[in-house]
Order: sequence, then C-alpha cells, then structure tokens
Amino acid sequence: MKQLMDLTMGEDFETFVLIKSADKRVAKNGKPFISFTFQDQSGQISGMYWDASDQDVAQFVAGKVIFLKGKREAYKDKPQIKILEIRLTTGNEPSDPLMFVKRAPMSHQEMKDYIDQTIFEITNATFNRIVRALLNRHAKSFFNYPAAKTNHHDFPGGLAFHTISILRLAHAIVAQYPGINAPLLYAGAVLHDLGKTIELSGPIGTEYTLAGNLLGHLSIMDAEIVEAADKLGIASDNEDLLLLRHMVLSHHGLLEYGSPERPQLLEAEILHHLDELDASIMMIQGALAHVKPGEYSDRIFGLDNRRFYQPHHPES
Repeated sequence: MKQLMDLTMGEDFETFVLIKSADKRVAKNGKPFISFTFQDQSGQISGMYWDASDQDVAQFVAGKVIFLKGKREAYKDKPQIKILEIRLTTGNEPSDPLMFVKRAPMSHQEMKDYIDQTIFEITNATFNRIVRALLNRHAKSFFNYPAAKTNHHDFPGGLAFHTISILRLAHAIVAQYPGINAPLLYAGAVLHDLGKTIELSGPIGTEYTLAGNLLGHLSIMDAEIVEAADKLGIASDNEDLLLLRHMVLSHHGLLEYGSPERPQLLEAEILHHLDELDASIMMIQGALAHVKPGEYSDRIFGLDNRRFYQPHHPES
C-alpha cells in the first residue's frame, strides 16, 4: 500500500491511516459532514465525508486507525482525498496509532541526556532552580508531546526535539557573539514552549485543551514559573525571575502573535528568532519532502500561504 504523500493526482487507492482530526460541520444544504485530516508516516492530507450520520461522528474520531478507500484530488491548490469508503479496522488489521506517526529523530534517552547537560550550563542559581523544578513536574509530557497540533514538530517527541534544536542554535550564537547571557538564553529556550504540556491534549489525536484555548502556552508557563518561584522562596520582584518570565512571554515576538510584550532583552530577541527559524525550516522541509525537482510545494499556511520551489540539483 502506498503512503499518503506518495499518491499522485487522480490516483485511486486503498490504505490504512490514522485520523489526526475529525471536525463535525454543517454543509450549505444543512446536512452534517466530517472534515478529516488523515495521517501516516509520510504526512497529512484532508478529506470531507459528506452526509455523515450520528454513528459516523461518534466512531470516526481523532486517534482512531481506519481503512480508507479514495481518490487523490486537489482543492484550492491543496491535496485532498475524495472519500469513497471508510471503516474502522478489524481483526489482524493495523490498529496502533503509533504506527502512523513520525517520531523525533532522537531517542528519548538522547534527548534527555542533552537537556540534562544543558541544565548544568545554566549556572545562574535562580534560573537553574526554576528550570529543574518545572522540568521535573512536566518531564513525562515534555519528552512525549508534539510541539504543535499542526505545522511544525507535530509528532510525538516533537516538543523536546524542537527545544533541543533551539538550544543547539543558541549554543552556536553564544559562541559567535560575545556578551550574551548564556544561562538566561538556555533557560528561556528550555521553558519557552513547556506550557504546551498543558495547552495540548497529548501526542495522538492532538487537540487544544480548555486551558490551551482560554490561556495559551505563554501565559500558562508564566503562571507556572511564578508558582515555582514562590515555592522555592524566590521573591516576586527578583530581577532574574522577571527576566526569565519576559523570555517566555515575549518569544512570539509580536502582540498579534500572542506575546503580551515584544522582546526587550537581547536574549529574548535571539530566542524569538531562533524559535521562528526552527519552525520555518521544519515546515518548509516537510512541504518539500515529496516534491519533485522543478516543482513547487503546496502552500504552507503557517508561512503566509507561500509555496516553495524544489531545485533540480539541491545541495546536500
């Protein structure tokens, strides 16, 4: 059976896939339908299941593995599946969702070792104590959760791998430019997305939690930092504490992207750009992974709906 992203335009197929998301909607004719995102290890593709019954809505939910028969089409320049048949898997057919998701390119132990080593490099006592306290609290989720529901690092272990990617870049920046507060930059990098362990529901069938929708991971982690500092006996007006909170709250860069404050520290500006750089590279590489030389990728929503070109002789 072919993987989803290996299907060509107009190709009929039968395969097993994971339901990444399933949203009940109502068509213009008033009839319900399900907007699906299907997933396997090659990528994701959407599909609409028209005239869905209550039973369909109840059984075809995120996190379920299904048999899918369909045709690869396109809608508004984006790949889409015309669904001909779907059903839950039975008997000896595949049913483990983990068979259909990408994994971080580092093992759990490799990621843990890197983070542990970085913590030793956070030589400021205030930063170190807070980072240790919060990582201990969220360690299991941190190493298993994705970094996002969609777009970038949206696979089990993606949150820790994204954090490590930023830390690797941060180490290079510190080596290149003098005068950077390395402990602050590393502490901010470790904590910047840790709130996603509360914002997101988990590694499979990832959705936003109530706290995620109402608060967002920046404000969630800011509150966690304040709580940890209080338990550690760190005063609320401690400058180091305020610097660390600013790193988390400003890392989206712009107010319209969710940061209540724009970066006002060199280290905060660096963290913002490294976060954007890593996410952008992952989105572009993912979009180009199945694009033939001389052709363009599908439009990337997270990058202003731009397409990217695959050269005939890409340098490796």
